[in-house]
Amino acid sequence: MADEFIALSVPNLKGNELKYVTDAVETEWVSTAGPYVSDFEKKVAEYVHTPAAVSTQNGTSALHISLMLCGVKPGDAVIVPTLTFIAAVNPTKYAGAEPVFMDCDDSLCMDPVKLKRFCEEECDFTDGRLIDKQTGRQIKAMVVVHVFGNMADMEAIMPIAEKYNIKVIEDATEALGTYYTEGKYAGKFAGTIGTIGCYSFNGNKIITTGGGGMIVSNDEALLAHAKHLTTQAKADQANFIHDEIGYNYRLTNLQAALGLAQMEQLEDFIKVKTKNYHLYKEAIDKMPGLHVQDFRPGIRSNYWFYSVVFENDETGRDKLIEALKEEHIQSRPIWGLISDQLPYEGARTYDLTCAPWYWHRVVNVPCSTNLDESGVRRVIDVIKNFSE
Repeated sequence: MADEFIALSVPNLKGNELKYVTDAVETEWVSTAGPYVSDFEKKVAEYVHTPAAVSTQNGTSALHISLMLCGVKPGDAVIVPTLTFIAAVNPTKYAGAEPVFMDCDDSLCMDPVKLKRFCEEECDFTDGRLIDKQTGRQIKAMVVVHVFGNMADMEAIMPIAEKYNIKVIEDATEALGTYYTEGKYAGKFAGTIGTIGCYSFNGNKIITTGGGGMIVSNDEALLAHAKHLTTQAKADQANFIHDEIGYNYRLTNLQAALGLAQMEQLEDFIKVKTKNYHLYKEAIDKMPGLHVQDFRPGIRSNYWFYSVVFENDETGRDKLIEALKEEHIQSRPIWGLISDQLPYEGARTYDLTCAPWYWHRVVNVPCSTNLDESGVRRVIDVIKNFSE
């Protein structure tokens, strides 16, 4: 129907979700223990080809634990993107460290050219420690976000990290299913290239557990420590003996039951996302002054979110969002730059030019996996009428 509401990104729960959740309820395994937790962890690890995976309550807690595993402590610095959701940056503060905000390139992911220049020109590297000359802080890690299901340029980023002894945390919370198809990392999934990777299963992600996350790594010792920290650091579970500060970051069996059913459908979800992306791109790229943002060559993206970009108009973004809203179609602007947010006032930034340009010009349009071709065409028609 022409006036039916089209949401931006909603869950698709048409598989075995009810069956598995019902089983969890009937067997009374509903909390943070139960077989679905380990089954879900195993399924994700098998999918992305890591030795194991550790589930968490959300992607934010996964990032927090990952920073701790990378040795980030109070007084350290962490390089983070400014163009991302704030949850990618806040865990740096949880760890007592300070962010250094880096620009994006046209992939919307971290710019490796500026990253390299920052390390070379703004820092001293002595005795295996990279020190920001302006603040005196040691840069222990970087958080590389694979924005909207794109892949950051890991072939360029990893040599920089290795040269300067920086741990790489991949925020792949939007990129489950994205992988390289060519080059040095052919076959490697987003989240499995750096030191550690994190996924999110929030309600708007490509698969959902309602709220949940996952930690993956090729380092089994790191994964074992992650499991220890996320389950209250119990050294002796039977006698309630704890050997370090732990966290109640456990996923519930009910959530994991949802996640297992969702993983069974992930590749089908990606097929729908891919088809709809190309429908949008073919139509919108023909409209004057607009295009749909490309994904990096040499990858298979999960096409999580689609970005319509105003090439020359800083005022069109909000007007298009309003035009879509009037036709009962949900859309949104890209995130406000984190370095401009009140909690990060005065934070260290480096040469931010590309991210502000995109912030003024990007509109995210509906991308749910249950959005059919007629729904996509309806969104396209509204954008076309707007552009004319």
